[in-house]
Amino acid sequence: MTEQEIAAVLERAEHLCRGRGARLTQQRRTVLRLLCASDKPLSAYELLDRMRGCIKNPAPPTVYRALDFLLEHGLVHKLESLHAFVGCAHPEHTHAGQFLICSDCGDVSELEDSAVAKSLQAAGKAAGFRMTRPVVELIGTCAHCDGGKQT
Repeated sequence: MTEQEIAAVLERAEHLCRGRGARLTQQRRTVLRLLCASDKPLSAYELLDRMRGCIKNPAPPTVYRALDFLLEHGLVHKLESLHAFVGCAHPEHTHAGQFLICSDCGDVSELEDSAVAKSLQAAGKAAGFRMTRPVVELIGTCAHCDGGKQT
């Protein structure tokens, strides 16, 4: 993301938090900025390393508390298979996370397909399962790495 795009994301996050009666503190803002500026998903410890340049003596609980807040408010997603986090492309509304993860270059794209979400919800309900975080991660090869090949 460009600096201008990051600034827009942070402004939108600030507005959303204010509207929900929550505070986007400087540490939370820093974590969100770092995730948006990264070209790949970041683990909590990668975030901690990057925060050292922005915040004096950051500690793991600081990062985890910020991530918990950002997750709770739908501003970031956790990629379970990578144990890493990415900024949310659609924080204005609650939605199920659907991600395309390239195993070659590490690129992650967020999708929002309501048909997929509804299908998973129905399948879970039919099985008597109550989903708390319906996250779908598809791992494969992106179009750039695939060189236009289709399988």
